[in-house]
Amino acid sequence: MQALELLAPARNKDIGIAAIDCGADAVYIAGPDFGARQAAGNPVGDIAELCRYAHRFGARIFVTLNTILFEDELDRAGSLVRELADAGIDALIVQDLGVITLNLGTRLPLHASTQCSVRTPEKAAFIESLGFSRIVLERQMSLDQIRSVRQAVGAELEFFVHGALCVCYSGECYLSERIARRSANRGACIQACRSRYDLIDGSGTVLVRDKALLSLKDYNLIRRLEDLAEAGVCSFKIEGRLKNISYVRNVVREYSLALDELVRKYPGRYRRASFGTVRGGFTPDPLKTFNRGYTELYLDGERGKWAAMETPKSVGEPIGTVRSISGGRITVDLDNPSTRLANGDGFAFVSAKEGIIGFRGDVCSGNTIQTHPVEGIKPGMRLFRNISAAFEKEMQAHRCIREIDVALRLSLQEGALSVTAETEDGRVLSKTVRTDAEPARDRDRMADIMIGQLSKRTGHYAFSVTGISAPGAIPMMGASFLNGLRRELAEELDKKPLQPIPMQEGRASGGKSGPREVSYKENVSNSLSEALYQSRGATRIEKAYELTHRRDAELMRTKYCIRYELGLCPVHQGARPTGPLYLLNNGLKLTLGFDCKACEMTVGEN
Repeated sequence: MQALELLAPARNKDIGIAAIDCGADAVYIAGPDFGARQAAGNPVGDIAELCRYAHRFGARIFVTLNTILFEDELDRAGSLVRELADAGIDALIVQDLGVITLNLGTRLPLHASTQCSVRTPEKAAFIESLGFSRIVLERQMSLDQIRSVRQAVGAELEFFVHGALCVCYSGECYLSERIARRSANRGACIQACRSRYDLIDGSGTVLVRDKALLSLKDYNLIRRLEDLAEAGVCSFKIEGRLKNISYVRNVVREYSLALDELVRKYPGRYRRASFGTVRGGFTPDPLKTFNRGYTELYLDGERGKWAAMETPKSVGEPIGTVRSISGGRITVDLDNPSTRLANGDGFAFVSAKEGIIGFRGDVCSGNTIQTHPVEGIKPGMRLFRNISAAFEKEMQAHRCIREIDVALRLSLQEGALSVTAETEDGRVLSKTVRTDAEPARDRDRMADIMIGQLSKRTGHYAFSVTGISAPGAIPMMGASFLNGLRRELAEELDKKPLQPIPMQEGRASGGKSGPREVSYKENVSNSLSEALYQSRGATRIEKAYELTHRRDAELMRTKYCIRYELGLCPVHQGARPTGPLYLLNNGLKLTLGFDCKACEMTVGEN
């Protein structure tokens, strides 16, 4: 039976715990160094605490060590690998192949980061041969491409299903390094793809002015989980290690419920990759947390409108159109009359000159918003809500609780109460206590009291009595005795560690050769990764762009195409040839290239 894993992001320990409580089967988080999000580092001690919490439910903690490493960083990276292994993590997410050598002493499972840019069966087979047990696929892939990789390798496949999209193939974006010497492969991306550009032709004519021409909408594959599972994906990944706790709670709950439904639909084929039942909580709504609009990108192998040119930042859910403005009083024609605005809601609109402008509603009633005067807002503009105060309060007031179900069978005879506890993950515990009290006058009522007091929550266990065997009298047992017994059972269960569902193990196959010529796009930045390629037959190895800054490099390659987005594609849309096209931003001029055979666009230096 295939275990399906919901993999959630965590900026810190508390967000990781919230993700697990809301139904995540695994969490990925950065350590103190070498994570692809520099602003999301965490001390090893916090990661150890998160591991202990996750392992209560058989959930797993993966740490991102997914930047390229320079030569003088290898010793520190090796020490960190050992510290993380001692902290109890379950796997490392890796970009730099030199980590394979650093990991030899700990033998942690290695997952090939999406920064490895795996999008072909050949690349996947090579990566698997190095000993990676899981491959995180490139996001700009179709279901057919995923199936072809699945047929080529036995490693687990992980795929992003929600969140922000890099416009470039992951691991092959050098634009931030070119502009600001801040490498995306080193966790320091300046997100130049979210900047605004002019599009000009070869004569200097401005075709599009001041738009975020490289900015994509966010991924949302909530309706495609079954398709992805059928294609061979076992881990469904949510992007967002810089997102806040409400975003993670909301999105994780939404996808966890969807995976539960998939498991119910195919009970003999799929199961969840961890244990525990999530109870209580709120009704998730992904429109109420950060998004740039949603897309399924290239999943069906077809082109579509993927850009978020007007809104490279989150605008939120559309709520209506501005009818009138009087000082600080804004009246809105609501799209849905049942929409309820609340004091403290955050609103946004798109200004042609300033982009997204946001403001808070001080007092909201019906379809009116009272706030300070907002510059730039006009009647007829579309209004969005990017913070729902009521929804935030609901998530705070109705926290998810995750519990391990424990079935109790009770047997009473000859002055002794025997209890057999069996957890949903298969742990079995038997305990017998003496009960020398007088027989209860009302046998049935005493049985009900036993069931009621023992069928409660203690710690992260939800106990329930499933049967009582009592051929004779039932002795009197008070609530304090029964509650104490339940607490003892919980303590003894904690001493029997939960055994997680096994993860796949990677095995290096030394006979598998790699590429003879290794380009700069493989990001070789140290002697360990260079030696690994040489051991697999490479005769020519180019150094990483970050070490050479070669002017002939492609700064980006992507499935996204500006010509198609603007209706200018000569292949798919029959448009007339445009001639050379360029992006211009504050004096920086970038050349657009169009590889129509591969149906890809490139961005390079002028």
